[in-house]
Amino acid sequence: MMKHHFQTDRVSLQVIDESYAQAVTEYNLRNKDFLKPWEPERNSDFYTVPYQVNLLLEEYYKILEGSLYKVWIMMNEKIIGSIALSNIVMGVFQSCHLGYKLDEQEQGKGIMTESLRPIIDYAFQELSLHRIEANIMPRNKGSLRLVEKLGFQNEGLSRKYLKINGVWEDHIHMVLLNEGEEA
Repeated sequence: MMKHHFQTDRVSLQVIDESYAQAVTEYNLRNKDFLKPWEPERNSDFYTVPYQVNLLLEEYYKILEGSLYKVWIMMNEKIIGSIALSNIVMGVFQSCHLGYKLDEQEQGKGIMTESLRPIIDYAFQELSLHRIEANIMPRNKGSLRLVEKLGFQNEGLSRKYLKINGVWEDHIHMVLLNEGEEA
């Protein structure tokens, strides 16, 4: 059974539905300039409540089908970020891609480290994943430090891997293996 809520010392991590579209829109607007260098190009519709309603519905259906697991990070009932395990593939692969983002005002406080730990545990123990892959642009030093602190290993550079803010960017392929699983 899918877990919808985690609680850490400082934050709540929740799977949400379209009823949170206003709060998600506010988060995106508040962090628009801060996140721009790290995300795909966004058109103006992305920053509207109707767009977020549709996106949250799409994501929820992907969560139900098992190809996505996404939680939103909340502090004092305010959305301050998100963590997504996307492209979940089972079978002989048992892997996913990790993505995360955090409010500009909350950077450097250890909140993302605190938030990622229970999600990584959930991915390995409950979802039975074998590996979590995080692809990070070389200039994103903070993100690289974060995943290294969590035990991710550098498996190499993927050239022109993702189109970020309109440019094909190189990414460092960071991987965490489920060392606690049986062979």
